[in-house]
Amino acid sequence: MSRYLELLKLPNARALLITSFPARIAYGMLALAAFFKVERETGSVAAAGLAIGAFSLSQSLTAGIRGTVIDRYGQKWPLRILTPSYCAMVLYFNTLTERNSLLIFALVMGLTSPPINLSVRPLWKIAVKPEQLRTAYALDTSIMNIATVFGPVIATTISLSRFPDLALDSVGILILIGGLSLSFTKIARDSIPEPREVGGIPLWKNKGMQLLMIEGIFIGFGWGAFDVGVPAFATLEKIPGWTGPILGAMGVAAVFGGLYAGMISKRTSALKGLILNYVLWMIFTAPLAFTYPGWSMLIVGVFLGACGGALQVFYWEVLEAVRPKGMAVAALGWLWTVEGAFMALGAAVGGVVASEFSPRATLAITSISIALGCLIIVIGKNALKEADRIPTTEEDLLAMEHAEQATPTNS
Repeated sequence: MSRYLELLKLPNARALLITSFPARIAYGMLALAAFFKVERETGSVAAAGLAIGAFSLSQSLTAGIRGTVIDRYGQKWPLRILTPSYCAMVLYFNTLTERNSLLIFALVMGLTSPPINLSVRPLWKIAVKPEQLRTAYALDTSIMNIATVFGPVIATTISLSRFPDLALDSVGILILIGGLSLSFTKIARDSIPEPREVGGIPLWKNKGMQLLMIEGIFIGFGWGAFDVGVPAFATLEKIPGWTGPILGAMGVAAVFGGLYAGMISKRTSALKGLILNYVLWMIFTAPLAFTYPGWSMLIVGVFLGACGGALQVFYWEVLEAVRPKGMAVAALGWLWTVEGAFMALGAAVGGVVASEFSPRATLAITSISIALGCLIIVIGKNALKEADRIPTTEEDLLAMEHAEQATPTNS
């Protein structure tokens, strides 16, 4: 744990974690809050799935564009412009009651989604030494997963209470607080975009990025189905209250999985860690369709969360190793464009499959998609060979020395 304690001594690291947390809680709440809102107004699980899919589609289609803008101009003004407008849209969405209006506005709302995580990820390269990146990514991923623990539970609790409209109202307010706070931190104000490599290959021609995008197609589709499959299954079985605990348990396990991944930088390379955790993730996802929204699904979810939390840490490190120079945010943004577009499709298909056939079939989509994603990474691992290295002892010592010598700055 000394790695994390050294990291938390850095003022910029603390600023990134604290200011972004309210918005991350809001994003953790958003999917379920919107799902229950649409299902409550329309009485249709399929419509709720379509709404989440429409939102995810518009949000993902602009992720690459927003990432490119941040790479060129920095985080400050995109956050200051998009955060208030997004808050207003969430609050307005919460006043709608007609099915088509909800679906259309969900599509429009995603266009102004503030790039919170897109903004935070590249700032870690400024806040810490390169040798601390895995630990930083692990801590950042764990904080995101903590938000996924509380977000679904909060959204479910409020949505099923006497004041269900407070769920989306809270989302809008928390995103406003988090987005603006992050935009006014010293590290965000002073960050200078990374210069692009002269004569470097374009993002789309990078073999590693191509492989990650192909993998993202299957993972996006499968996880979109999962996002709808769990609440749909619980709702159709008339036990919607299980949705929050199941997703919350996954989040808790993901926190510990991510923290563990950050503590083994001297034992394995990012690529080997990615492949190992992907295989375990695939194995633990296999019985998902045979579970029931109760203890069986919760137990399987714990294993999924632990493997997924560790996998995220190695994934970010692999991406950092293979991406073109000067495209830190754009690379992540375009990956999310591909993954998010298919996540939207998966959510839409998953909602229809759950409503018209069976929610078990929706969850089976997730298992199959993760298996295919794992197969793609294993077969194409040579395209990710830049990430197949282990930090040296000297690099670890330099990282610790950097943490000890860091001086406080206003954030």
